[in-house]
Amino acid sequence: MLITNKIEVPQPLEAVWEFFGDIPQVAACLPGANLTEEVGPDHYAGDVLIKAGPVKLEFAGAALIKERDEANKRIIVDASGADKKGRGNAALALQAGLKPIAKGTQVDISLDLALSGAAAQYGRGLVADVTAVLLQEFSTNMTSRLDAKAKGLDPDKVGAAKPASGISIALRAARMALARVFRRFFLPYQPQPTGR
Repeated sequence: MLITNKIEVPQPLEAVWEFFGDIPQVAACLPGANLTEEVGPDHYAGDVLIKAGPVKLEFAGAALIKERDEANKRIIVDASGADKKGRGNAALALQAGLKPIAKGTQVDISLDLALSGAAAQYGRGLVADVTAVLLQEFSTNMTSRLDAKAKGLDPDKVGAAKPASGISIALRAARMALARVFRRFFLPYQPQPTGR
């Protein structure tokens, strides 16, 4: 499942690129993620815990930086993990590209997410909505951490991500799902051209 998003942060390109060079710092922006060990150059191990309503998934896994393109300000990270209770696996290919904009830096994020086992049974829509909510929280936390660094403060104390809270994520994901259903059933039907 491919999920894309754009994040705008009010920091200069070089500061954001430097931030993306510290993968544990980047992971700390994602609620529920915690990289606990550097197992090699650009290779990290850790955990991800996501709770959304009755869904609770806890993965142990690793993240590996596959490519750092200094010239084009692009980074590619592969991550994979297994649910600690043996209910499934997740694999993620993340690509982030940075470009300067008038208000700071735009981060174009592309996530290619593959789930198997129990994790996959929740459906593409729910997973996409939960991921979108987590990306919004990631954006907020990243901006807080970058602001803290710019002010000479400890980003771990200022912009620490909260655990991935079930109620908050579930409510926001449900709101997104309802909006999708509303658009599908209540917006006027627009016939597609037949090509004749």
